[in-house]
Amino acid sequence: MQKPTSDTATATATSRAVRLESFGGPEVLHICEVPEPQAGPGQVRVRVSAAGLNPMDWFMTSDQDTASRFGLSLPCGFGTDYAGVVDQVGEGVTEFAAGDRVFGGALSRAVADHVVVDASGTIAAGGDVHHTPDGIDDRTAATLTIAGCTAAAALAVINVGSGDTVLVGGAGGGVGVFTVQLARLAGARVIGTGSATSAEALRSLGAEPVTYGDDLVERLRALAPPEITAAIDLYGADTVQAARQIGVPDRRITTIAAQVDGIAPANGANAPAGAIEQIARRVAAGEVRVPIAASFPVDQIRAAVELQAGRHVHGKVVIDL
Repeated sequence: MQKPTSDTATATATSRAVRLESFGGPEVLHICEVPEPQAGPGQVRVRVSAAGLNPMDWFMTSDQDTASRFGLSLPCGFGTDYAGVVDQVGEGVTEFAAGDRVFGGALSRAVADHVVVDASGTIAAGGDVHHTPDGIDDRTAATLTIAGCTAAAALAVINVGSGDTVLVGGAGGGVGVFTVQLARLAGARVIGTGSATSAEALRSLGAEPVTYGDDLVERLRALAPPEITAAIDLYGADTVQAARQIGVPDRRITTIAAQVDGIAPANGANAPAGAIEQIARRVAAGEVRVPIAASFPVDQIRAAVELQAGRHVHGKVVIDL
């Protein structure tokens, strides 16, 4: 009998990936054995060690219509943020080598043993990849891409700078922890909305906490002389309405999770060039802190998503692979 060639052996190798055969909640997530992906020209393969979860992960796989808006079809993977080590380099790639520690985003396919990404791609088209600076562990690196880019994009939309007082709605969530700290580094005062139990966590990030809900406007007026000059709503539209009532102009308000007439939304895909690399350097330097609320082994993916989807986690949730 003819021995299989090395190419045949490679083609038959398998690795684990979290997959969906139907759209829905955490109950539809399964760990499967899939053919081990191979890096083609212009690509690198990453052996993933950690994958960070984001609200968009479960939102865009919740139903067919939403998935279609993101270009997803069944069967598909799950999760977007990853970190790990390059273990295969395709033809023509010169900026990465086997053994390099890297992080990045690969839309709805990051919770897997291996992910193949374009060396010069984008999160939505081919995936993207960045060198992990020394001083950042893989769990932390796996939290940076989506949340960091979204925070940078939101701050750019409203042009936050020294002298601003910025209202951040949903400041204790995954994007909020970056938004608060980056705004503070830009010289702004930050007021962050959250639950009563999140107050200490918000203070630790540099925000002045205020409880969301009824009578928010009155609490803001009591808390914020001088006036609030800009606002970012990271949850829905309640912060937008409160900001308008206290006189913040529409041009200095943005959202990431709701469409509001007259308000320019922020999208992480439009983050300033080099933003994610700068954020990673600031994390490595200790200027930005990333609280990890919880980490789970991949075989507990459903429990991890349930926790993250509850939207009451102060920090990031990470999957270990």
